[in-house]
Amino acid sequence: MHHSIRNSLALVPFALVLLAPAARGGDADALPPAVRNANAQLLSQFFAQGGASPAVLEYRRKLQEYQAARAAFDEEAGAYWSQISEKRKGRNAKRRSGQQITLDDYVLEHPPLYNGPKRPVNPEPEETPERPTKKPIPVVADLLRAAQELYQFTPQRPSSEVEFKRAYARYALASGLTREQAVRVYSFETGGTGSYDVQAGIEHGGKRAISTAMGYNQLLTTNSVELLAEQGHEFIRALSDKVARTSGPARQSLEHKLTVLKKMVAHAKSVPDTWSEHEKIGNTAQGWAMHAMVLDIDIGPMLQTHKLLTSVLFARAKGYSRPLSAAELEMMNLTGDGTGLDMVTMPQAMREQVPTSNFFQRGGYERNPVAIRHNTVAKLLAVTDTRMDSNSNNAGARELAGAF
Repeated sequence: MHHSIRNSLALVPFALVLLAPAARGGDADALPPAVRNANAQLLSQFFAQGGASPAVLEYRRKLQEYQAARAAFDEEAGAYWSQISEKRKGRNAKRRSGQQITLDDYVLEHPPLYNGPKRPVNPEPEETPERPTKKPIPVVADLLRAAQELYQFTPQRPSSEVEFKRAYARYALASGLTREQAVRVYSFETGGTGSYDVQAGIEHGGKRAISTAMGYNQLLTTNSVELLAEQGHEFIRALSDKVARTSGPARQSLEHKLTVLKKMVAHAKSVPDTWSEHEKIGNTAQGWAMHAMVLDIDIGPMLQTHKLLTSVLFARAKGYSRPLSAAELEMMNLTGDGTGLDMVTMPQAMREQVPTSNFFQRGGYERNPVAIRHNTVAKLLAVTDTRMDSNSNNAGARELAGAF
């Protein structure tokens, strides 16, 4: 506000100059009538506009246009996404009662996209509210530090990338994943070049982590906590078997790892089995320490495998017996098992017609150019397959395929 007042005061002397004869005690009537009228009109406009400059007036006009266009769009979009939500609730209810899902259970129109004017830039300085400081995203060094400080444990890193790939391939095959599923999902998630410790943002020359997603299947800290809570018994069993087959110093190291694993599993199980509760742990040093297990040659392959295997087992439990294609598995990996299965179980004819917006929240959809561009289920699966085809030719993908 004080900026506008200052600008107004700066313009007042100019108006006074025009009225100078009257202000100095001269005869105002001596001025020609046209000048007197112009002066009066200028003062009237000056005070009516609050002393605003032409640039500010133009900004206000454009701002009003933008706000009107945005309000109209938000009203239209709000109605659309409410319909998406209601249709989703209806599908869930029909599934619970064993009823068949049809095209009528989806919104078949594509969502409105805002194409109005952009928000104009204010020519006057504005006080911008202070943004809350973002918490730094933990990287490998932070995970290792947390594991050491909280559990006096350092993950056993592989001696080479191929050693980790072979361990992953052995466990994945034994657990029921196929070579095609593992290699193609890896190709999609990492571009076919990722290492066992690759982190989102710190790959292909990137310098800054954009999330905690790590490894072949890009597990988040919350994924690691959730898998330890839900599959920890399997991890403990598998590691116990390895301890029993090992002797000497190597056995002592494995026994310590087993003790740490049991403590982590107990902590992960200490909260209700929900994503939100696991996320709370994932955002603490405890969660970082658990996430460090992604780097371990024994536990890491199990975590990466079960990130995909849980989706396979979920589909099977829901009566979907046909093997999932890699693209279908990736849809479940990306969107969650329930939403992904909704797409997977859809007949091809319906996939061609159903917009991808049916499987997103509004914010997620509007930030996802791939889903917007490839705007039906069939198109989204096709572009996923195309990317997998291309990335499977890269060196890391070929090496992983060879490990199987």
